[in-house]
Amino acid sequence: MTPLNVLGTALVPCSFDPLTGYMRDGCCSTDESDAGSHLICARMTAEFLAFSQAVGNDLSTPRPEWRFRGLKPGDRWCLCATRWRQALLAGLAPPVVLECTHERALEFVSLDDLKQHEYHRPH
Repeated sequence: MTPLNVLGTALVPCSFDPLTGYMRDGCCSTDESDAGSHLICARMTAEFLAFSQAVGNDLSTPRPEWRFRGLKPGDRWCLCATRWRQALLAGLAPPVVLECTHERALEFVSLDDLKQHEYHRPH
């Protein structure tokens, strides 16, 4: 069965560069072993990356031993739904790519909150 996004359509890949996803398949796919619920495809901002580091999850520093180059503003990444919600409550939620955000994210945050932070590509 094809995983669905929060809009009820087929889940679209979030990012292949950097390669994201709990399963490192480019998608915010999940299974029972994903304790962090890496469900929300977000476009990184400097403010969010600083916030994440301040609360104990440094996403900016390269970790070659994990084949992780570190994230920078503009990168897309599958975030833990609870971290995104925490950033939302702090007023620092990064923009969300709805078609790439797994439907299970709705167990943690509302569709309205996600839509209010939807990333719109510049034309």
